[in-house]
Amino acid sequence: MISKFQKYLFFALLLVCVGMAAFLIRLRNRAQDQLAAQAVGAPAEMAETAASAQRTVTLYVPNDLDDSLTAVDKSLSLPEDRNAQARVILAALVEAYRAPDSTHPMNVASGIDDVYFLPVPQGKDARGDAGQVAVVDLSGALAAAQPSGIEPETLTLLSIMATLHANLPAVMQVHFLVDGQQRETLAGHADLTRTYLAGEETKVQGAGSRVEGR
Repeated sequence: MISKFQKYLFFALLLVCVGMAAFLIRLRNRAQDQLAAQAVGAPAEMAETAASAQRTVTLYVPNDLDDSLTAVDKSLSLPEDRNAQARVILAALVEAYRAPDSTHPMNVASGIDDVYFLPVPQGKDARGDAGQVAVVDLSGALAAAQPSGIEPETLTLLSIMATLHANLPAVMQVHFLVDGQQRETLAGHADLTRTYLAGEETKVQGAGSRVEGR
């Protein structure tokens, strides 16, 4: 026969099981309510994120007629990652090169393979942040589409450097690669073996280009 103690123990365990089941059901319902609330709020949060990603950038567009750079404002949706920002900004600049009314015509669909950043090398006694070197990996397609000549090649480099510095002020120097490799010149003239200063005052050797304000 089953003793009274065993009966009490059975009913106690049964009550514990019922209580645990009720508790788990309550937790499940609460989790479902939270997921539903997040699903309702998600579109608004995504719209807010998209709106905050919109930013006005400055593109320095070359003009082959007078060897100048003209600042043009453009609204772009930029990611948070700085490398990705630089790629998006320079892609917009290359788009300006191939526009029907371009003053620096270049028939190239994709001109920038990658952009990454390194700290500017400093001596042992240097103090403070000297900024960054932007390493711009140009596509072989851009180099092939680049009209040969010191002036047009120089304008391409200057426009990239000025655009990077204007939108990412920490960029103080720029070094160029083509298809991930060091190359002597862009299209036979502009030197790609050196690292350039990146401000508006930047001058590529052999160039007489000027930067025009907005």
